[in-house]
Amino acid sequence: MTTITRSSRDDAATIAVEAPAASPPLLSLPETQRSRRSLATSNVSRRIVNRLLERLHGGHLRVTDVDGGTSAYGPADAALRADLVVRDSRAWRAIVAEGSIGFGRGFIEGWWHSDDPVTVVRILIANMHALDDIQRRVTRLTNPVLDPIRRRRGPRDSHRNREDISAHYDIGNEFFSLFLDETLSYSSAVFSSADMSLRDASLAKYDRLLDKLDVGSTDHVLEIGTGWGGFAIRAAGTRACEVTTTTISAEQRSEAVDRVAAAELDRQVTLLDSDWRDLEGTYDKVVSIEMIEAVDWRDYQDYFATIERCLKPDGMVGIQAICMPDRRFEAKKNKEDFIRRFVFPGGMLPSIGAISDAVGRATHLQVLDVEDLSIHYAETLRRWRVEFDESIDDAHRLGLDDRFCRLWRFYLAYCEAAFLERHCTVNQFVLVGPDWRPDGISPRQI
Repeated sequence: MTTITRSSRDDAATIAVEAPAASPPLLSLPETQRSRRSLATSNVSRRIVNRLLERLHGGHLRVTDVDGGTSAYGPADAALRADLVVRDSRAWRAIVAEGSIGFGRGFIEGWWHSDDPVTVVRILIANMHALDDIQRRVTRLTNPVLDPIRRRRGPRDSHRNREDISAHYDIGNEFFSLFLDETLSYSSAVFSSADMSLRDASLAKYDRLLDKLDVGSTDHVLEIGTGWGGFAIRAAGTRACEVTTTTISAEQRSEAVDRVAAAELDRQVTLLDSDWRDLEGTYDKVVSIEMIEAVDWRDYQDYFATIERCLKPDGMVGIQAICMPDRRFEAKKNKEDFIRRFVFPGGMLPSIGAISDAVGRATHLQVLDVEDLSIHYAETLRRWRVEFDESIDDAHRLGLDDRFCRLWRFYLAYCEAAFLERHCTVNQFVLVGPDWRPDGISPRQI
């Protein structure tokens, strides 16, 4: 529940932003003056947001305000259409003060609502290009100066990594069971058809990576990021290989131990409680599924150097990674957003270029293949969101309040919209060691 505790601290910071520096603190004013100041701030914020919305072109958004007025923005014949209701004027102030973080905060607090938050976020993403261009121009000037300073401050240590991972994954296995399929796969599935079950699509994702790496019974596979053991169980159970897998989430490891034992794969699967920096040994194949998102950009070269150190010279690496577009990476790598603030502290999305650059600078590995699976993640998230919505009563029985449930509902909707609009992508990378050579022409290589 770390995200909930953290948000209360942020609310105090928001109040401080709202009070001009030359004026008395807002909370020290008499009630009447405080109400007037709050109303004035809300009105100014509302006008600022309205001006931005008047430029809307990538969708049609109808906004009903707390005072009962309704305004429509964007072309009436747009394909993307959504309604949004502002229930509390603090929604306007939060957006102006914190941007996307404030927008997410507004949904979490119930200050605004929509029956279709996915489309609301899609419309906003479709109109972000101008802002992205401005941020990109600014970072071209500032990053060459600031990046060496940031690197000297050093990347995060393994203790901080454990805290960040715990904040997200140690909410409780029962919670994640509310919306994940039976494999407990918390990464993009791969669908061969629209009516494919989520369980089968999750297994297909594992099989796709195993096929790409040509994993067989003589291989020893290292997995960085166990999750709840889904990949390790699938690999050992279907390929008869040996798997060593590691996680720094106590909750995940406990569940994975039980699931491996239930599958009677104890002799083939070794579960470690080790940070990636501390991994030892040499392996035929290395796999990491949506774990690099927890690696700081300053650690990328060390991360891939560790993978190379653990890989036989003729070995293969399979990585599934959520990526942001290259054009946005430099502008966003040091900025907090909704997910980093409320859901995944310490999280960081790489780009395809950032991965390729780190691999080239720090290793002798080569990128053999990159496959985009983004549309599959949008469908995966849609199914998780539907399952979560249908399990709200069960979430309450776990002791999770309405605010927490709104947070996760918006998180899932936010991510679904991002993949639909290609604001981020998910990709499977295949890397090979310097001594790897193809064994003739196989169907996978045609």
